[in-house]
Amino acid sequence: MGTVIVTGSGGLIGSEAVRHFIETGFDVIGLENDMRAQFFGDEASTSSTTQRLVDRYDEFRHVALDIRDRDGIDRVVREAPDLAAIVHTAAQPSHDWAASDPHTDFGVNALGTLNLLQAARDHAPDTPFIFMSTNKVYGDRPNFLPLIETDTRLELPEDHEWHRGIDTTMSIDTCLHSLFGVSKAAADLMVQEYGRYFGMPTVCFRGGCLTGPSHRGARLHGFLSYLMRCTMTGEPYTVYGYGGKQVRDNLHSRDVVAAFERFRAAPRSAAVYNLGGGRASNVSMLEAIALCEQIAGRPLNYALSDDARAGDHRWWISDVSAFERDYPGWKVTVGVRDILEEIHAVNAAEWAVPA
Repeated sequence: MGTVIVTGSGGLIGSEAVRHFIETGFDVIGLENDMRAQFFGDEASTSSTTQRLVDRYDEFRHVALDIRDRDGIDRVVREAPDLAAIVHTAAQPSHDWAASDPHTDFGVNALGTLNLLQAARDHAPDTPFIFMSTNKVYGDRPNFLPLIETDTRLELPEDHEWHRGIDTTMSIDTCLHSLFGVSKAAADLMVQEYGRYFGMPTVCFRGGCLTGPSHRGARLHGFLSYLMRCTMTGEPYTVYGYGGKQVRDNLHSRDVVAAFERFRAAPRSAAVYNLGGGRASNVSMLEAIALCEQIAGRPLNYALSDDARAGDHRWWISDVSAFERDYPGWKVTVGVRDILEEIHAVNAAEWAVPA
């Protein structure tokens, strides 16, 4: 059936994409250099995930390559036999880390994306290019929504136009993004431009919180995974800002990759979608803590900090209706509680509760 290139193939979404496309009948070339360990420490390393994929699938070829390596990227795309899709999930994913090293953040997120796009234009211009963008391209504009406060969460009034979720008509201008948000916005716009200007089949999926049992959650990224790990191990957890009432939608990695597959099979040029759990799968920090404690059977050692992360959202729920309309049959299939129960079950041995 051909070959799929997956960048960030050891990460949460990348590894899910590898499994999906191989089990669908494709060969997969995975680009992964484990920069997550550099970003967040050895505990966040993707090396074990990569090794499991190598051991499990003869159809998987791992290439230790930095996407900032223009010549290396060009070579991989040029030599890939019968290329069926490029799935770009590699990224520096943290607000806070980006501020500590802006050149690396922008190099990975923006320049790396440009390298992939130009290689695709040169060697495979008709191949679907699937980019995992982020809702952080909207900066902190969601924080100016007229939110109301309940006992456990912030919420939009039911009569608000975006109560069912925020759509892509929200402006990305004149707001605070964080340097991470800027680097991802630059990549997002470049993906769109290659679609519009050159007529290539491209899509930006502006993800909310993407999660699943393979997530190597760390303090600076991967909130549900890291929250459950801290609950299970007794590690202290800090909630930053908003009294713990900030809301996120959460989408399981399987549902993310199911969206990738729908687009690959029927691509468009310069498509853009908000992609998240929507109204079917969302939670506040306080609500997530309560769920983790119920599932793990032990309290979380956590503290509330008044300091919110720069550019972070008070409330985000994605309106996924545009993608559902363009790709009938796709829907959110896994809710927050089921996600947390799966994270708990899969990681029970590694995150053993101390005696």
